[in-house]
Amino acid sequence: MRASARPVLLVQGRASGHPAQTRPLHRYLRWRNANARHPDVLAAQRRERSRIRSEKGIRWGLRPLAGVA
Repeated sequence: MRASARPVLLVQGRASGHPAQTRPLHRYLRWRNANARHPDVLAAQRRERSRIRSEKGIRWGLRPLAGVA
């Protein structure tokens, strides 16, 4: 399950029965699909984050190298 759906399920964790659990999940998924961001915007944001990481010398989520920056 995707991380973005977890809060919805945790809030409804005490719900009794499967239908009571799926209603909030489906409501969230409808909202997420209706409010989706454009793929070009997401790609541009990824490129910008990558450029910033590259400038700082950060690779694969690690700390910057000691000699860099």
